[in-house]
Amino acid sequence: MTPPRLARRIDAVVIGTSAGGVDALSMLLPALPSGSRVPVFVVIHLPRDQPSLLPKIFSAKCQVAVREAQDKELVEPGTIYFAPPDYHLLVDDGPQLALSADEPVHYSRPSIDVLFESAADVYRTRLMGIILTGANRDGALGLDAVHRSGGLTVVQEPADAYAPAMAEAALGQHPVDFLLSLADIAELLRGLGQA
Repeated sequence: MTPPRLARRIDAVVIGTSAGGVDALSMLLPALPSGSRVPVFVVIHLPRDQPSLLPKIFSAKCQVAVREAQDKELVEPGTIYFAPPDYHLLVDDGPQLALSADEPVHYSRPSIDVLFESAADVYRTRLMGIILTGANRDGALGLDAVHRSGGLTVVQEPADAYAPAMAEAALGQHPVDFLLSLADIAELLRGLGQA
């Protein structure tokens, strides 16, 4: 199969995952090239009562800056932002980040839906939304919001996922632009440095 190519400019990427997500992200995030100027916002469902080790883990693997999102922080190009445990991560005009302790969505805080919907409002047609492995429905409505705003939608092939429920829920909500293996999603991200 020919690796997928992007036919449009992408200014930001949102990624949502849950069960099996650390392994999936370990394949994807290192694919971002050092020259990429695209910020990437990630929600992964984690225990609420423990600090996240993800920024430390992924800083050692990635060619771009990696950090935990901070409230009111201006978005910097070429940076991966992880939602902190027990806070929703939103993208506001600026663009800047916002953290919220509002009620969980689909029993999850941070919620993939909340991140995707807020980012779709800001980035519109220049947003790429990616749903990966997970065991619940979080992300299906958020990816639909990305679609409705004209953004690009990507879902991990359920047969390729550790837990297929999240990908299946997203596919059941609306047809997507790309249904891909992790290896092909990594190729998409690798191409962001060439835009």
